[in-house]
Amino acid sequence: MKNLAGIDLNLLVALDALVNERHVGRAAKRIGLSQPAASHALQRLRNIMNDPLLVRTGARMQLTRRAEALRAPLAQLLQQMGSLFVGENFDPQTSTRRFVMMVPDHVVDFFIPALIERIARRAPNVRLDIRPWRGPAALQEDFALEIDIVIACTSEPLAGFRQQRLFRDTEALAVRRAHPLGPRLRRLDAFSKARHIAVVGHGHREDPVDTWLREEGIERRIAILVPGYLQALHVAARTDLVAFVPHRLIETLESPLSLRTVTPPIDPGEYEELMFHPSRSQVDAGSIWLRSQVLHIARTLERRFSAGLAGSRRGTLAPKSLHSA
Repeated sequence: MKNLAGIDLNLLVALDALVNERHVGRAAKRIGLSQPAASHALQRLRNIMNDPLLVRTGARMQLTRRAEALRAPLAQLLQQMGSLFVGENFDPQTSTRRFVMMVPDHVVDFFIPALIERIARRAPNVRLDIRPWRGPAALQEDFALEIDIVIACTSEPLAGFRQQRLFRDTEALAVRRAHPLGPRLRRLDAFSKARHIAVVGHGHREDPVDTWLREEGIERRIAILVPGYLQALHVAARTDLVAFVPHRLIETLESPLSLRTVTPPIDPGEYEELMFHPSRSQVDAGSIWLRSQVLHIARTLERRFSAGLAGSRRGTLAPKSLHSA
């Protein structure tokens, strides 16, 4: 086997032109060389491959059997080599690509349906695989090889990922519409007497809300502990328990679950959801397209936040105070 380090890979381009044109002059014109340069390339190829490649038969040049056999694999090789440097094209209308996203359960409910609807109009054959959030500890460096986008609220950097701000949110109280306390939960005394649902997700020992409230000298009466915000809202919808969860999620499920949103007696501040994507996909056309769709939905959410919630809430705590992963 010849040492590739000693071979000029530009000769492959010349070889492709020669076997397709079967004429040194036309091959030279095709790849932008002078005819003497193309003749020199042909001679070098003959020496390397120990085959004449092109032989004169009367007034025409014919390919040797070796050269004829090289045409198809050579064209495929050059196409693959080109994709290494140019990158794969991505056409949303025809692509059948599968994208993998890791998204917290509460974000799935109010974010993913809008994203699916947008993608369906622009890329009808693209598939989204949504995986549940498993916490920063699960995101090892090799994880970047199997995921396209992670949406999370975490202050920890993710190795092998780049991050971008998506949208803000805050937290609010959710109770069933006929809850006996209802709007009175805005008062600290009613809030303290009520029975609450604690949400303790993967990697946590207690609800971040309780960690924060304890720092403020307040203890909630916890009646039940659940692993996610969706479970908390479903329990709140069927009992007199109070859920302290992301406002956007309550807003989304308020009508279907017959819930009421109540402003808590202490301002929980704002937090940010971030989008992470692998550094390896920074210039990948398909990944760039997907990120642009996610950012479009996020900008819509942020405009609504600025027009509504921001006017009635003044965040006084750091974004990670209540909701960091």
